[in-house]
Amino acid sequence: MKKSTFIITKMDCPSEEQMIRMKLESYAQVKHLDFDIPNRKLEIYHVDGVKAIQTSIASLKLGDSFEGTTEAETPVMEDQSKQKRILWWVLGINFGFFVIEMTTGWISSSMGLVADSLDMLADSIVYALSLFAVGGAISRKKKVAKFSGYFQMALATLGFAEVLRRFFSDTETPLFQWMIIVSIFALLGNLISLWLINKAKSKEAHMQASAIFTSNDIIVNGGVIVAGVLVYFLNSKWPDLVIGGIVFTFVMRGAIRILKLSK
Repeated sequence: MKKSTFIITKMDCPSEEQMIRMKLESYAQVKHLDFDIPNRKLEIYHVDGVKAIQTSIASLKLGDSFEGTTEAETPVMEDQSKQKRILWWVLGINFGFFVIEMTTGWISSSMGLVADSLDMLADSIVYALSLFAVGGAISRKKKVAKFSGYFQMALATLGFAEVLRRFFSDTETPLFQWMIIVSIFALLGNLISLWLINKAKSKEAHMQASAIFTSNDIIVNGGVIVAGVLVYFLNSKWPDLVIGGIVFTFVMRGAIRILKLSK
């Protein structure tokens, strides 16, 4: 068994991990992938040469560099059932708050809540791809990724359009109470998700990446809460539109990353 090490400078979330997995899973010589996302490192356990693997990784254009190949023993695999149970819970929390925030966002005229709901949806899509596509055909995974990416991109585009419409028109000030209360509950949901992920104490990349995603969501939740407070004190719609525009940018970036999975 051989171990080839790569540094992937643009690998910072589950999207890049899924891109690499889908790219390499057709290679029979690849036996195991060990991702270290915080350090942007990928270790590939394989037989035979590494040239074809190196070419495939380079085609993703994620800023890869080949560190070298050494002899190694087959790594011990972690129990996947516990990880899947936790990811199911995290998926449920994210999708649940997508529905809640989308509904209350339109009721309260808050673009911050609507944008945050789509950010939750983006995470749900990545978790769902990891869970539903296990053992599935590559073609099916790519079809799911393509549909999910275009759907999310369409929603983000509509969100940007609505932000611009409200920016240039005389629209009502959002209900700050809804913004603050719903975002606090979403924040609690993400804190529970982060606790569950950390409780697993897993070194697997998708679990580490899930922790990074959830930590970013907590920051977004805090931003919407701050925007709600500013709406109250300033009696203005501008803080809500600003946070909405910022989060829609993150959502669009996530959609582009998901679409890369389908290539």
